[in-house]
Amino acid sequence: MLSENSLLLETAFKILNQKYFSDSLPDVVITIQSSPKSYGYITTQKVWKDNGNNYYEINISAEHLSRPIENVLATLMHEMVHLYCMINGIADTSKNGRYHNKRFQAEAQKRDLKIEYAQYIGYSITSPTESFIGMIRKHGLLANIDRCRVSGDAPPSPVGGNDDDTKKKKGSTRKYVCKSCGISVRATKDVNIICGDCMCPMEKV
Repeated sequence: MLSENSLLLETAFKILNQKYFSDSLPDVVITIQSSPKSYGYITTQKVWKDNGNNYYEINISAEHLSRPIENVLATLMHEMVHLYCMINGIADTSKNGRYHNKRFQAEAQKRDLKIEYAQYIGYSITSPTESFIGMIRKHGLLANIDRCRVSGDAPPSPVGGNDDDTKKKKGSTRKYVCKSCGISVRATKDVNIICGDCMCPMEKV
């Protein structure tokens, strides 16, 4: 199943590279792996090797894969902007890559992304503009992905079992969301927690 998703992301990378970067970005390895605390990331080193060639990795979070495709591809573009800045010597982040500065915002907005500010992570919150959505629609990329990895904090129910299993009372959970970056977690009781990335209190929803 993931082969179809990987093909979509690889095709999108090529189209976005051509449209927004004049084919100047190098090839990368695009992965779909567990990353529940972020929508995606790019490595700062070339961590893949193939026949003597080395490649950066862009990962798209498996837990957030079923978001609207325009948001998934906006995340892909976000990481492509980081790649552009890396290979062109543009210092677009600080604080170990967590804080996105105005140089990142400027480069991202040139590529039809909407970038909003959040405390502690800077100009990082990313969403697609109408121009971006129109471009991916034009190239046939508006094909939603209907599957995602279930986060480790809410494991799926086991397959099988007996009638007695189904009669057991299900444990209730509470969902907490960071209003700054949108990351969510679940807990089995009321807790007071903060987001480790933004250092903001998380609110129960």
